[in-house]
Amino acid sequence: MPRISAPTVAEHRSRQLAALLDAACDLITEQGPAALTLTALARRTGLSRPGLYEYFRSREELVTAIVEDELPRAAQRIRETLRDAGPDLATQIRAYVRAQAEMMGNPRHAAVSALAVQALPATHVQRILDGHGVITAPLADALARAGIPDAELRAEFVQAVVDAAGRRIQQQDPGHGAAGIIDTAVTQILSGLTPARPSRRRNASPPA
Repeated sequence: MPRISAPTVAEHRSRQLAALLDAACDLITEQGPAALTLTALARRTGLSRPGLYEYFRSREELVTAIVEDELPRAAQRIRETLRDAGPDLATQIRAYVRAQAEMMGNPRHAAVSALAVQALPATHVQRILDGHGVITAPLADALARAGIPDAELRAEFVQAVVDAAGRRIQQQDPGHGAAGIIDTAVTQILSGLTPARPSRRRNASPPA
């Protein structure tokens, strides 16, 4: 990795860390999560193993750092999407689902998501779960502004539907295209399991 100059040691470390995380994301995007090891990252960046240990003592620390770095980026994209969607809540919900579906289709984001579900120590899992709240926070704010009670809890429920939709999209479900899955997810969020009203038959004979 090229030597990075910066006014302070802290800024140098911050830039070095960002470069390492970018290199790690490139590695998993190109070769898959299993390819991510400290040895592979050191080889890719030209940094020595002792130098790499100054930032990550284990692969688990590296995985957690990658996910924690990606979550605020995703949250900012979602917040901007909801802002651009306007004040109508149904429109915001559709924009929220669509934005995440698009992110899940992004190779880098998909690779990071795959890392997030790997087996990690409980303390690292909790850090990721705590950080994941930044994803639902923009939606919780929108729900609260619309007067929806228990906005944070409802936002978590909505996210569960979105996660399920994302898995179906990534699996390339042959029976449902991405657009159909998004529509179904939005309908589930807004209408729950309310059956569609059957259309009234025209020219039906009156009852005897």
